[in-house]
Amino acid sequence: MQDLSRIVTDIAAEMREAPDRGTVADYIEPLARVDPSRFGIAVIAPDGSEHVAGDADMPFSIQSVSKVFALTLALGAVGDQLWKRVGREPSGSAFNSIVQLETEHGIPRNPFLNAGAIVVSDILLGRGETAETIGEMLRFVRGLAGDEAIFIDEAVARAEQDTGFRNMALANYMRAFGNLANPAERALRVYVHHCALAMSCRQLARAGRFLMTGGVIPETGHSIVSPQRARRINALMLTCGHYDGSGEFAYRVGLPGKSGVGGGILAIAPGTASIAVWSPGLNERGNSQLGMLALERLVARTGWSVFEPRGG
Repeated sequence: MQDLSRIVTDIAAEMREAPDRGTVADYIEPLARVDPSRFGIAVIAPDGSEHVAGDADMPFSIQSVSKVFALTLALGAVGDQLWKRVGREPSGSAFNSIVQLETEHGIPRNPFLNAGAIVVSDILLGRGETAETIGEMLRFVRGLAGDEAIFIDEAVARAEQDTGFRNMALANYMRAFGNLANPAERALRVYVHHCALAMSCRQLARAGRFLMTGGVIPETGHSIVSPQRARRINALMLTCGHYDGSGEFAYRVGLPGKSGVGGGILAIAPGTASIAVWSPGLNERGNSQLGMLALERLVARTGWSVFEPRGG
């Protein structure tokens, strides 16, 4: 039987000594101030056991990891109608690329690109109020994690609004194609507040449990999505969750995962574990340098890759 606590503790110790820690995102000023020596990891099993090490209880800006939760909410609101406005294919492009929108008539390639997540935010906004839509997301994530301490970092949200010129260009471009129902400013306000969610590794792993157990929160039995929808969200995470680094992540780690420029990664071993890692230094594609390395080592020691033979 695997000693998960020992594996997690050993990986955290190895990450503390890692020489190449990547580069902290500096285009969002509050993120630029985060200590690059930080590393946290949390692994939660279906029986509720939690295995954590390092800075697993320190909140950080989850940034694009929030796109998983926004997509889940939007699918609950409009179902498969969402796919008329957002694709489901890998992009091969950077997270904030505008290139493909021209040739694809304002339809983002997938919901995990910035453009796709802005459309998802527009769907969530509907005809409602911006503050109510932001509050709905916060309540949803708190409910998934069972933790009212999760919050939105307003300083991060303001910084993203003040410097998000490319995101504004993406939003206006899609509105020109008729793929935003609301003014760009309103959709972007929802989007940046989702990205400004602050969570710890433990909270993030708890929030992701429903994707580990076929759409159900294991400790309560409450159904969040159908098993089919959970499977499909996991599929999108595997193929699109790391932008133009998604193939590399699948090759090295072999799990559904979603990264954020705050240095967090949520990864799912279906039926086995919900995993969150955090290290703020990023690689050249905007994904956590040590987060990916830690997950690669975790999978090597546990055999959790979705590509492992059953029983192997």
